[in-house]
Amino acid sequence: MKKVIIFSFFLIAGLAGSQFLPGIIGGLYTAFSKIISILTLIALSFIMIHVGYEFEIEKDKIKSYGVDYLVAMTAAAFPWIFVALYFVFIMLPSAFWQDWNAWKEVMLASRFAAPTSAGVLFSMLAAAGLASTWMYRKTRVLAIFDDLDTVLLMIPLKMMIVGFAWQLGFAVLVMVTFLWLAWRFMHRLPFPVKWNSVLAYSAVIVLVTEVIYFLTKSIDPDVPIHIEVLLPAFVLGVMIKYPEAGNVYDSEIEKRVSTIVSASFMILVGLNMPLIFGEASGGLSGAVSTVTGSQPAISPGEIAFHVIAVTLLSNLGKMFPAFVYRKEAHWRERMAIAIGMWPRGEVGAGVIIISLGYGIGGPIVTVAVLILALNLLLTGVFIWIVKYLLAGVPVTDRIR
Repeated sequence: MKKVIIFSFFLIAGLAGSQFLPGIIGGLYTAFSKIISILTLIALSFIMIHVGYEFEIEKDKIKSYGVDYLVAMTAAAFPWIFVALYFVFIMLPSAFWQDWNAWKEVMLASRFAAPTSAGVLFSMLAAAGLASTWMYRKTRVLAIFDDLDTVLLMIPLKMMIVGFAWQLGFAVLVMVTFLWLAWRFMHRLPFPVKWNSVLAYSAVIVLVTEVIYFLTKSIDPDVPIHIEVLLPAFVLGVMIKYPEAGNVYDSEIEKRVSTIVSASFMILVGLNMPLIFGEASGGLSGAVSTVTGSQPAISPGEIAFHVIAVTLLSNLGKMFPAFVYRKEAHWRERMAIAIGMWPRGEVGAGVIIISLGYGIGGPIVTVAVLILALNLLLTGVFIWIVKYLLAGVPVTDRIR
């Protein structure tokens, strides 16, 4: 667990930096934050290529992946639904309970609670020495499907805000194409797998997605095409062919570089967090042209209460996987999967940033950012609980 503690420290350091650096470097922070965002995406791509590289789909058991997708979908949907209901019925005045505009804003903003942070989760589980467990292999499938479901559902949510746009349909087509490529060319492309090659692939993926984003934003600033790097990076890893035994992929330098990238990713995820208080978080000076943005500020005590309550609700929503896979796993492993899905990070922060871009703000977004921050701080605790649960699994149940 030493590595988990170190990674947790990096997360906290990055989170602290995200709150203090804007005031320290002033006007330079806009350029700095963009650089940090690019580096985060490159590190995430690097991690997800490796995850895809180790990913294997048994094509003769394809129906089981349908079950996994349904489980992942519920693990993403329940936190979203719970948080949306809380935001509307607890944090908004009753006058807005039947206001469709309020519901649209809240449904988009509360989606931050849905996605598990695949990059953070996989890095932490590997750091805890759990990469060879059944729990890790199953969680890897669920977390990827979880994030995929979040990305897909963001498209109709955006349509509710801005209306139908061809860009959103194009994004769906791109994602379907990626999934087909993963299926068709699974572990067939003889690409180099040394760390410098994987880093180059990651940089190219980020470059292409960012160029597409800026070009389409210049055409229509309201609905640019933003392809999340998580999917193309994972698909590339899935398509890369297994190397021969003893390949450099398993060498000490490869493992060392992967650790360095994962540690850097922890810092970068923390640095990418929006400001907890202030204009960027939709606080007192947030947008007032929306229902959420027009809500008055609330006291620190009320904010703390909402943060704790919604954190509990959002993590409760992730517990559904604990009730399935009864024939495959011990209850401790199933519980470990559910708790392993708790970490949130870069994808949830991206949802909040998208929400801010549509003018959604006020206390709801402040609470959302604080929940994300608290969840990041507790990531190491979640992984410790997972390891404790797995340590208690009977030996006969670990053998598969």
